[in-house]
Amino acid sequence: MILIVDLCYREGSLSRDEFVGPVERILRDAGAPSVVRHYTAVDASDVEAADAVVLCGTALRDTGFAEHPERLRWLRGFGRPVLGISSGMRALAAAFGGGIEPCCGIGMTEVRVLAPDPLFAGEDLFSAYEVHEYAVTVPEEFVPLAASDRCVQAIRHRSLPLYGLLFHPEVRNGWIVERFIGLAGAASPADLQ
Repeated sequence: MILIVDLCYREGSLSRDEFVGPVERILRDAGAPSVVRHYTAVDASDVEAADAVVLCGTALRDTGFAEHPERLRWLRGFGRPVLGISSGMRALAAAFGGGIEPCCGIGMTEVRVLAPDPLFAGEDLFSAYEVHEYAVTVPEEFVPLAASDRCVQAIRHRSLPLYGLLFHPEVRNGWIVERFIGLAGAASPADLQ
């Protein structure tokens, strides 16, 4: 089961339709069972039951999740596949000591793959939709996987199957979410090499 974490300012907000709904639909269409929980409602049983996690994005100024980092501390010990999308990348990076830096991006951008990884296998350059005011500073335990001309667009933990994407794959690049689903079935981080 994939745990979809809604990072929007409140449970049931209109932003849920824009940022969580498309991820739910991609998972459903791929036949991947999932459950959605607002970040304020995720409990130990949700984390224990999850085979993987997707941390969804939020609206530009919706940063309430960042004011409550204790609610996402479980990410450090999760150890199973995580895909953080936009604000989800920010939450994932913060859990590992990463910060943020100004980098506004709204609309389409060209993303250049920097390092080989199964998530982007066969792709060197692709167009993606972004909507963010900040980029993350890459935590020491992560490597940059892809970048635009302005900032790092994708990161991966050096030894765990933890990914962050600054762009929104649910908008124009559903294939990335589908590949993540495939990686979520990997037996160990070594299978991701």
